[in-house]
Amino acid sequence: MGDSSREEFSDTLRILVATDCHLGYLEKDEVRRHDSFQAFDEICLIAEQKNVDFVLLGGDLFHENKPSRSTLVKAIEILRRHCLSDQPVQFQVVSDQTVNFANMFGHVNYEDPHFNVGLPVFSIHGNHDDPAGVDNLSAVDILSACNLVNYFGKMVLGGSGVGQITLSPILIRKGTTSVALYGLGNIRDERLNRMFQTPHAVQWIRPESQEGLPLSDWFNILVLHQNRVKANPKNAINEHMLPEFLDFIVWGHEHECLVDPQEVLGKGFHITQPGSSVATSLIDGESKPKHVLLLEIKGNQYRPTKIPLTSVRPFEYTEVILKDEPEIDPNDQNSILERLDEVVRRLIDKSRSNAVNRAEVKLPLVRVKVDYSGFMTINPQKFGQKYVGKVANPQDILIFTKASKKGRSEGKFDDSERLRPEELNQQNIEALVAENNLKMEILPVNDLDVALHNFVNKDEKTAFHSCVLYNIEETRNKIAQDSDPLKFEEEDLILKVGECLEDRLKERSTRPKDSSQFTSTAASLEGFRGKSAAGLGSAVSFSDDEDTTQMTGSKSTARGRRGSVKPSSSQVGKGKTSTRGRGRGRGRGSTNLKQTTLDASLGIRHSQRSASVSASAAVRSIADDDDDVDDVDSPSSEEGINEVNNSSENEESVQDRGRKRAAPRGRGRGSTQSKRGKKSDNTPVYRMLMNQDDDDDDDDVTKRFNKPPPRVTRNYGALRRGN
Repeated sequence: MGDSSREEFSDTLRILVATDCHLGYLEKDEVRRHDSFQAFDEICLIAEQKNVDFVLLGGDLFHENKPSRSTLVKAIEILRRHCLSDQPVQFQVVSDQTVNFANMFGHVNYEDPHFNVGLPVFSIHGNHDDPAGVDNLSAVDILSACNLVNYFGKMVLGGSGVGQITLSPILIRKGTTSVALYGLGNIRDERLNRMFQTPHAVQWIRPESQEGLPLSDWFNILVLHQNRVKANPKNAINEHMLPEFLDFIVWGHEHECLVDPQEVLGKGFHITQPGSSVATSLIDGESKPKHVLLLEIKGNQYRPTKIPLTSVRPFEYTEVILKDEPEIDPNDQNSILERLDEVVRRLIDKSRSNAVNRAEVKLPLVRVKVDYSGFMTINPQKFGQKYVGKVANPQDILIFTKASKKGRSEGKFDDSERLRPEELNQQNIEALVAENNLKMEILPVNDLDVALHNFVNKDEKTAFHSCVLYNIEETRNKIAQDSDPLKFEEEDLILKVGECLEDRLKERSTRPKDSSQFTSTAASLEGFRGKSAAGLGSAVSFSDDEDTTQMTGSKSTARGRRGSVKPSSSQVGKGKTSTRGRGRGRGRGSTNLKQTTLDASLGIRHSQRSASVSASAAVRSIADDDDDVDDVDSPSSEEGINEVNNSSENEESVQDRGRKRAAPRGRGRGSTQSKRGKKSDNTPVYRMLMNQDDDDDDDDVTKRFNKPPPRVTRNYGALRRGN
């Protein structure tokens, strides 16, 4: 590019926006294994051709949480080929980079004196490549350690209850243009939804006004990776939850390409949804042409330009309703086959006609959704055998469905909900328990649901075992903290176990079901077998979308000493700043931010569940350690723990009043002391706790926001400031 052209763009920040690349998708498929890499290579090539300042990725760069070596090598090759060059970087990062980039180097990659980075890449994580494991690392951390990607938006969910996050922007300057780039990596939608409705749970750091640069001159961009549209409002993030000071939002996770920015009425900001660069679900929403967005920002205005991706495999989709086809005989299977063959051949011809100008003609993806109400079905695999070598997916060309009684309009809505294949035909444990009117007797439903998610989606082999150990240890620590073990009887201990479990359930009812993750290693499991509670710190780790407040305790003693809570090594490491030297500027403008808390006006919603007591397991583990237990004091409330509802306690006391206390097994009826007796499951305390009704009705509390008066919407492409 000539000097005149460079002068023309000296004040214009040019960003190429893409989301959901899903590198490694179907890497074992002989036909489609290279599709995701070819699309990502084209995205990087477009960035070079358009001479953008940097590439902005909206999550799900990788399709697997633990990508294969082949996928990692190909991703590194693409980034190395396009991003490392002598091309000068025209913008500056003026915020505290040790806060923006959570790695040991603590600075943007192009400032490293040992690398020539000509095309910086900024990326958050999605739900497919989110952090996991003991060290809470993502596959994007590998690229960050290689100095190929600037990984930001990785949150540490501190605080108690629902947790707390703080969003600090990356402050970017190019000439007279100033951009505040906020990043929010994927958090479970249920939890983030609750956080937006909880005061002080989500805090936004705003740039500080300076002489010659007022706060209104900053162009504020947010990139996030969450559900946008969902049948259940608790399982998605509504646009109206976001603060009004934002100007532009890049929305990842949704695969349908809606790249043209859309204004949110009453908010004043625009949202772009580039969608995925590779089709991962053969539905109507994915059949639309794939695009990326070139975003040009100058001062307080921006100009969007959508760019089509030509390397994407063609995908043709249609729907057939057999009862609307007059030529088909319901009793003649051959007539059904002939009609479907005709539809498939027409789609193949259509894809070829659209690909005439392409340099490389790829086998198309073809999907025919067949409504077979009143007709017989056929074998889809047998039907697709004749199209081997003609389409890329001969094994699943046809998908058979029946018309919904509620109408076809809702059927289309269901399709839009199935844009992500990981959500197909899935049901959480909590829904299954409620559907079958079951009562969990050992583990909380929320913890078991999280353990199942980690076992299936994150390949955590010891997820269930760690879940059980975590709950036992949590109960033991809580009893040790809240009780004086010098004077209580065994039956009072059993009652105390039930109260502690009920307290824990009520605490967790103020946060989503995924508030704890149980990940263990071989070493930590050995620590549990040795009954050392200190091993819990290494046995429990927390990913980005789950509560990072580790409930660790000191070694449990026979006298029930109060356990100490120690922060995890990952939390301690967050505050460290690197002392390593850095080229071309370091840590500029570290005092350039001031904190402004933007809180939703809706308070915390409380839901109460009955105490699901595991009397035998919990008491047995406690009795092994506490041989000299005599009595128990009344429970004391600790800081950070939600108080138990007084009405529920009174109700328990009324139910227990007048009932005869059952004697411990193995001792006489008149015994007043017991040390190691076992508790029968038929005792009044057990029956009382197990027969309480579940109360998980969160819908009684209002979900309505106290919305401020909407400001006048701005013209498309221009910014209007409300403050």
